[in-house]
Amino acid sequence: MTAFAVRHGGSRQLAGTGTLLRFALRRDRLMIPVWIAVNALMVLSMPDTLEGLYGTPAERAGLVRQMETNSSLRAMVGPVFGDSLGALTAWRVGIYAGALAAVLSLLVVVRHTRDEEESGRQELVASGTVGRRASLTAALLAAAVANAVLALLVTAGLAGQGGAGALALGLGIAGVGMVFATAAAIVAQLTESARLARGLTAAVLGTAFVLRAAGDSATDDGSSVLTWVSPLGWLENLRPYAGERWWVLALLAGAVVLQGAVAYALAGRRDLGMSFLPTRPGPASGRLGTASALAWRLQRGGLLGWSIGFLLAGVVYGGMTEGAADLVGDNDNARRIVERMGGQSGLTDAFLASMIGMLGLVAALWIVASVLRLHGEETSGRAEPVLANAVGRLRWAAGHLVIAFGGAALIMLLAGLGFAVGYGRQTGPVLAACLVQLPAVWVVGGVAVLLHGILPRAAVAAWGVAGAVLLIGWVGPALDVPRAVLDVSPFGHLPKLPGGSMEWGPVAVLTGVAVVLVAGGLAGLRRRDMST
Repeated sequence: MTAFAVRHGGSRQLAGTGTLLRFALRRDRLMIPVWIAVNALMVLSMPDTLEGLYGTPAERAGLVRQMETNSSLRAMVGPVFGDSLGALTAWRVGIYAGALAAVLSLLVVVRHTRDEEESGRQELVASGTVGRRASLTAALLAAAVANAVLALLVTAGLAGQGGAGALALGLGIAGVGMVFATAAAIVAQLTESARLARGLTAAVLGTAFVLRAAGDSATDDGSSVLTWVSPLGWLENLRPYAGERWWVLALLAGAVVLQGAVAYALAGRRDLGMSFLPTRPGPASGRLGTASALAWRLQRGGLLGWSIGFLLAGVVYGGMTEGAADLVGDNDNARRIVERMGGQSGLTDAFLASMIGMLGLVAALWIVASVLRLHGEETSGRAEPVLANAVGRLRWAAGHLVIAFGGAALIMLLAGLGFAVGYGRQTGPVLAACLVQLPAVWVVGGVAVLLHGILPRAAVAAWGVAGAVLLIGWVGPALDVPRAVLDVSPFGHLPKLPGGSMEWGPVAVLTGVAVVLVAGGLAGLRRRDMST
């Protein structure tokens, strides 16, 4: 990244980069390690899990043959190119590890570029001895450090399965992360809002996943044009542990260099705080005349994107239910893992419950992001003129919290409708299974409200809570961790629907906990000084 800046003005353009990098890593000292730990543990736990599921070469070869004819599962996890434990690990979690690395990278880059400008902190920093492109360089270097650590952990952890394959998978995951880091750097120059920058980059990631899924469902060897259009498709076509195609890394590197050059060029052509796609100004009149209407205007784009994503995910997962049941139906170990995630019921019901539970875990990310919109409005100074009018703090916060908690209900409802469409049966039970996830989602949102209200400087720790919940929910059942560990997550107390029995006690308790957390956070917000 420094080469671009040197070409556009010399080393003075990078003055202060080291200091800004240290500051960025210090600010993200919680978020980055949690995301790396979740991603690395997901990858490194997979060989032992697969060995327990498919312990013999014959069983693994049978899995490969089944995947060749199962287009719905190929759309979900991609084609499989070998029957070794290493190849199966790359197949099972490679795409998702790359996607998680991409999410972390875009969050880091946007936070330390557009977020800083939007809050006004970048203007103060720029008044010192800081180069014009130092902030952008520091943000990209912070993302590079995070991806490098992840690549190192993956390579070292999977070295026992084969050094070359481990290195290829580690570099591939980090490469995808950096592709979306530089993509976020471009979008941060184009937009005036950090929220919009994150949303647009996430939309690019979602499009990449959909293109890869469409391509993989059509072919069983990753050769579709749609697969090759997507950076996630490049990762699978790197083929770790299956005759590595090292030249694919050149595609990732080339994309990083090209996008980095574009980001640096754009950064040099705009004024601080400005963008190439400025937000349209306008008076807060009519439908924007209330704090709630303003909150809706600020969050409606994100809610729309999440709603579409959950609806499509429900359709896809519902459509693959029968194929997934056929795939694990003859494997007792696979059946036990699915049943640990989805409850002791028929295999189809257990698979549905496990997939719905995974979407519930992802919905926790939505509610944290939506609740922390309050934190962003406060720290950026935009909340001050709103509260200077006849708007109380609780009324201001309520507008955002209604969208956060109500939006969680909406996206889970749409996921249920998607499952009903994709699966074509059990509409009522599937909808109930999606909605029963809400108390646990609301508890995670309540934690975010509490942190913002009482410890605003630690509000970002809510992402750590969401990451821990994801780690327990995704990796815990596969590793057969003790029940006490699973119960740390609020999702561990929910009834396993469909197929299981409805238990109202845990649902009521979790709902009550969420109410108490929100009430505590609002009480703290009402009493403390703003922006402290």
